[in-house]
Amino acid sequence: MSSSRRSFLKQAGSAVALGAFASEAFSGAIHAETAMSQAESDSSSTGGKKIGYCIVGLGRISMGQFMPGVKISKDSKVVALVSGHRDKAERVADEYDVPHNAIYNYQNYDSIRDNPAIDAVYIALPNGMHAEYTIRAAKAGKHVLCEKPMANSVKECEQMIAACKQAGRKLMIAYRCQYEPTNLKAIELLRQGYAGKLQVMSSSNGFNIHAGEWRLNKKMAGGGPLVDVGIYSIQAMRYLTGEEPTVVDASWSVVDHDGRFNEVEENVVWTFRFSSGVLAHCATSYGTNFIGGSARVIGSEGMLELNPAFGYQGLHLTGKAQGKPSLDVAFNNPSPHQFATEADYFSDCILQNKEPKTGGEEGLRDERIITAIYKSCAEGKPVKLIA
Repeated sequence: MSSSRRSFLKQAGSAVALGAFASEAFSGAIHAETAMSQAESDSSSTGGKKIGYCIVGLGRISMGQFMPGVKISKDSKVVALVSGHRDKAERVADEYDVPHNAIYNYQNYDSIRDNPAIDAVYIALPNGMHAEYTIRAAKAGKHVLCEKPMANSVKECEQMIAACKQAGRKLMIAYRCQYEPTNLKAIELLRQGYAGKLQVMSSSNGFNIHAGEWRLNKKMAGGGPLVDVGIYSIQAMRYLTGEEPTVVDASWSVVDHDGRFNEVEENVVWTFRFSSGVLAHCATSYGTNFIGGSARVIGSEGMLELNPAFGYQGLHLTGKAQGKPSLDVAFNNPSPHQFATEADYFSDCILQNKEPKTGGEEGLRDERIITAIYKSCAEGKPVKLIA
């Protein structure tokens, strides 16, 4: 994000349904064809209608991933932009054939209600702005696809859900990995009992953050690496087990006293206990590029590992189990195809009037867990989670 956009924002305030696993998959590597989006597989039922997205915030994830993903999608298109920088927005508009009269700023954002080409908004703003711009979009009669984390507090999440419900609009949180084929394959195998009874799990995610990032501003980000990249581990432990954690025990720290971490934590580690007895250990950091982004599941009869687990491409699933050959799965799903899948999934929900798998309640569950993790860190003791 440029310094000028960062200054503006500070003043103003972001499935593939896989078939049965072929038997030969267990004997070696799988290199599947590029994964189609969920909506592509259902394209015959859409009648050719494409959902028009208004992109709210022209930052790295929207310009580098989501918009290129929409460009190659089946049922989605970019029809409007919201930006604090008109010149930048006009250049992007020309690239995506967006008319200049469909460029909005943060002051006249509410006038998107008057543009019938806009079916939905994609909110890619700093976390502290997600609630405001989701609620305003719902009041303008637009569906909302909001980047994770959903918001900075449980209250904000509840307000977002209520606003969309009152307006009769759909709300989906952009949990990309829940629509990504490698993660879906891991879920499928675990449900089929590949690793036996689950016992212990682990996950980590992080990177070495540069000074000056808005993610280091508590008001804008809501927290440090936990809310930004640790949330991937929270998600993975939940969807891989199919359970909700009942207790969390966590600790945080700052190692590098170089001015970056005056407002947010540098490191967080936590342990989940699930009702089945499964234990999960997770770690996240803004202080190193070597923590990786992985998830590992160990069961009574085997193990599965996603490594990398959360990136935009190159995800890899391996496994070993008693009486079964080694597992090695890699899909040919280059960036930005994950975002095409995500956009088309939400478009299909709108077109078919279906509720998204990762709706507002899913984001609210994660925010409650994040709140409990931070409480455990602050109090130095385990915290029970509300069922």
